[in-house]
Amino acid sequence: MLISKRKCTLLIIIFISSLTISQNKKLSYGNPSEVNMDSLYIHTKVDSIVKLGIQQEAFPGARILVAKNHKIIFDKAYGYHTYDSLQKVNLDDMYDLASVTKIIGPLLALMKLHSEGKLDLDSPFSNYWKPWKKRKDKKNLTFREVLAHQAGLNPYIVFLNEIYKKNGKIKKRFIKNKANNRFKNEAYDSLFVKNRFKNKMFRQINRSKVSDVKKYKYSGLSFLIYPDLISQITKEEYTNYLEKNFYFPLSANTLGYRPKTKNFKNLIVPTEIDTIFRKGLTKNWVHDENAALLGGISGNAGLFGTALDLAKVMQMYANYGIYDGKRYISESTLKEFTKIQYPENDNRRGLGFDKPSINNAELPIKKAYPAPEVSPESFGHSGFTGTFVWADPKNDLIFIFLSNRVYPNRNHRNIYNLNIRPKLQQIFYKAIKE
Repeated sequence: MLISKRKCTLLIIIFISSLTISQNKKLSYGNPSEVNMDSLYIHTKVDSIVKLGIQQEAFPGARILVAKNHKIIFDKAYGYHTYDSLQKVNLDDMYDLASVTKIIGPLLALMKLHSEGKLDLDSPFSNYWKPWKKRKDKKNLTFREVLAHQAGLNPYIVFLNEIYKKNGKIKKRFIKNKANNRFKNEAYDSLFVKNRFKNKMFRQINRSKVSDVKKYKYSGLSFLIYPDLISQITKEEYTNYLEKNFYFPLSANTLGYRPKTKNFKNLIVPTEIDTIFRKGLTKNWVHDENAALLGGISGNAGLFGTALDLAKVMQMYANYGIYDGKRYISESTLKEFTKIQYPENDNRRGLGFDKPSINNAELPIKKAYPAPEVSPESFGHSGFTGTFVWADPKNDLIFIFLSNRVYPNRNHRNIYNLNIRPKLQQIFYKAIKE
């Protein structure tokens, strides 16, 4: 059957219009039934798992937000900030995101720079971080290897050890109780770190050993230096760059570092009762000690934010770089960063992003990561404090779980023992009606 030129033009206009509408979509609120999901099943199952988690002291409270097809179909807060049941968890509470910072902070900037042709993944990392030029074991490591945790870098350095004497007292040359020109980096109330302590941290990172065996080895060391590296490339202050290019245009205004210094009305959920460094409840300040010693601004931890603002970033990722009609990152860059880089080495990681276990769909829930039902295209990250974010572009599903499982201390590990986060995530896939 022949189609007239007029009809053909009309079909093209309709196709382009539908594509534009899809790209312009932003998060809105809806019901599970609107996206063909079983509401009763979701609420019954989620309530049961979260209440068990609270009873078993996996966490005192939690916040869950799930979006399907750009609609927020589950948005609920559970429990309290602490086990004394004084302050209920609210929907707009802010959380210490811990390692979720990696994909909501520096990775945003790195992907934008890659989109603009200012960062080559297969060039040596030392092209961008000059001190590595002088290190024989680091000068040829590529940016791709470093971001995929394939470079053989040390997993972590406990820099807190550097500020204590053998008798357990703090070295006054590194930490003061009052700020001055040489001690401006505030780690906590009345704890100020020497400005040049960062140089000491960077020197140790630069000199740290690299394994000869190139296999998957998770390392957060490079993330400690990304804020400085990003500032060097952009010629802008790191936090300003993130706010200007991402957080403010996304209307994700709670996302950011050092919330104590801002005038948020939102309550901030506390983390650990620190008996070593801060000598009290860590609240309003970053939990991670390395990030704290950098004044609270780091690439490995330090970001705070609400579930809704996290969902906006994750939805932008699931849209492959577009949110509410604005492009933030090129589609090709996001697809490159969110694919498995070294599957032949049994390394499931993308570039900065975590990915499902290889052959995840074939694994039982106890061994899968995260839920077995997520698509191979999906990606996200978890955080030490009890946070977890995941985007599944194929199923257009965003899963946000926030908790303070490290309260009152980090020995509380039932969030892992009970496999709570994968079980919760699985519910939303099983709720999709055939």
